[in-house]
Amino acid sequence: MSKQKRRLRIINPEAGGIDVGSEKIFISVEAEEVKSFNTFTNSFAEAVKYLQENGVKTVAMESTGVYWITLYDMIKEAGIEVYVVNGREVKNVPGRKSDVADCQWIQQLHSYGLLRASFIPEANIRQLRSYMRLRTDHINKLSSQILLMQKALDLMNIKLHNVISDITGVSGLKILRAIIQGETDPIKLTEMCDKQILNNKKDLVTESLRGYYKEEDIFTLRQALEIYDFYEKKIEECDKAIEKLLNEMTSEKPIPKKISKQKKVNHNSHPPKIEDLHLSLMKLTEGKDPSQVTGLSDYTMLQAISEVGTDLSKWKTEKHFTSWLGLSPGKHSSGKSNKQKSLHKNTRAGQIFKRSAFAVANSKNNALIGFYRRIKSKHGAGVAIKATARKIAVMFYNIMTKGFDFVEQGLKKYQETYEIHLRKRLEKQAKKLGLTLVPSVVH
Repeated sequence: MSKQKRRLRIINPEAGGIDVGSEKIFISVEAEEVKSFNTFTNSFAEAVKYLQENGVKTVAMESTGVYWITLYDMIKEAGIEVYVVNGREVKNVPGRKSDVADCQWIQQLHSYGLLRASFIPEANIRQLRSYMRLRTDHINKLSSQILLMQKALDLMNIKLHNVISDITGVSGLKILRAIIQGETDPIKLTEMCDKQILNNKKDLVTESLRGYYKEEDIFTLRQALEIYDFYEKKIEECDKAIEKLLNEMTSEKPIPKKISKQKKVNHNSHPPKIEDLHLSLMKLTEGKDPSQVTGLSDYTMLQAISEVGTDLSKWKTEKHFTSWLGLSPGKHSSGKSNKQKSLHKNTRAGQIFKRSAFAVANSKNNALIGFYRRIKSKHGAGVAIKATARKIAVMFYNIMTKGFDFVEQGLKKYQETYEIHLRKRLEKQAKKLGLTLVPSVVH
């Protein structure tokens, strides 16, 4: 019996394809020649009208830079389904590389249902993400100015940053501002410190401030401090915008019956200054609190929500979620070999969970630190951080979809299972040495 030839079936008969550039967009619809439009707002409006006139119900476009965002919003507002697709999935066939061919290829793939839509959060989450990313950018620039201030102090052989933990704390900033105003007396500068510092290391601070002051280095210190103050102000403005948005998003949401206790704030992580942040997050997530997981906090929870939203059902399973984050290893099979290979993704959301894994690595007495150390002993710190980040991300997913009790039971079961395996391994090693394990009796 001969095999029947299988042909691709059209899934989306009313599909369109768009290739987006910085100056022009190209649109392909069924039975029509490719049409181009400029990238002005009025031109986008004409493009949307063109799609409607041709009965397009669903359209796919490649995520090129940030050029697609405004067009995406306008098409979606017109009631047309929009697929923003990964460029790797719409690679053109050899010999057809042009903007016209690209949009035709995208339209053809989309009509056959061969394209997957990338995750695009809802409008208010995208707004939150914009504020949070801008805030992170400000913090990075702020950090560079702190390094510049430390360099200026080193050039003057002032070792203040070796004596006090943070030169941008209250005491440190008072001293720096006094130095740029011309004060060089180490005793007078020391008196500006907090009482706790004076009680514990007054003489050491005084000694660290006996520097070799130079005009050019004070100039550098002044400029770095002025830029530092500028970015501090911009971060405060971001915090106010985030607070306002959170209030708008939660104004009609009820206060959950059960609210978990807020964790102690780590000020070294530069958390946002938002009133009742914990309560706002609890209202936003309807009482689901991933911040209770070791390594997570209200700040990291806010960062994660700004990237993935609160509805994680868009990912079918935890495996889909961690794969999207770039925290899962990939499989490369060839013949009988089956090799694991890490995906070279470096997503913003994935980095949030990696930073949480670093916090776990520095913690004590919890199930996650035990997991981290076991992986580190076998595969090294890099693999351990990624594996721990994946485990934290799985907990985040399960809490947001199934609740904290589910995760708590999972951790307990994991610990019990590990102890059983550990006992079996010890018994096996003892048997090889001709020994017998005897359980200790606790009185």
